[in-house]
Amino acid sequence: MSVAVLVPAAGRGERLGGSGPKALRLLRGEAVVVHALRALQSCADVAHLVVAAPPDATAEMERVLAASGLRPSWSVVAGAEHRQSSVAAALDALDPSADVVLVHDAARCLVPVEVVQRVVDAVRAGAEAVVPVVAVSDTVKQVEGDRVVATVDRSRLRAVQTPQGFRREVLDRAYAHAGEVATDDAGLAERVGATVRVVAGHPEAFKVTGPLDLLLAEAVLRAR
Repeated sequence: MSVAVLVPAAGRGERLGGSGPKALRLLRGEAVVVHALRALQSCADVAHLVVAAPPDATAEMERVLAASGLRPSWSVVAGAEHRQSSVAAALDALDPSADVVLVHDAARCLVPVEVVQRVVDAVRAGAEAVVPVVAVSDTVKQVEGDRVVATVDRSRLRAVQTPQGFRREVLDRAYAHAGEVATDDAGLAERVGATVRVVAGHPEAFKVTGPLDLLLAEAVLRAR
């Protein structure tokens, strides 16, 4: 089963500060997106990657990736303002031969290869959709305005990461009936009746969103 990865990387990263697309921000001398693609290419099963870049930065994205030393198993398409539209654009550009499709946020640039492999293996074993998860460690409150109305049982809660994996026909069907924006691709798969399985995620698969996350990513790279 051929494995491909869609990488939405069109976000502007306002919360990260600075200028330019978040995926092209430097992390220890290399663009965030380069770290992400290198992590994905570390999984030998990944045959191709489609990167959805900001529409006005596709040429820059291609230049950065071409100079990175990555295997030339990637292509770049114009993304969109919203993540879901960027994934849809990358999916439209994907070769029909891909049987297993992963969707991975460029901002989760330090995902360990074992997480990618777990997702691939679970889809190949028959799962329709797979998400890597980690336990929720904080107490979670349900609120209305400034008033707490309930304390949620966190033992049944999980924080979801990427890459999320899908059988190709499931992801195609999910996006054909996407409608209202979902917070992740597995949410779209749930809407069309797919069963979503979970595998173990990893703390290092965190999302680089703000300046503190960038500092944490630098620390992880130094430790590696």
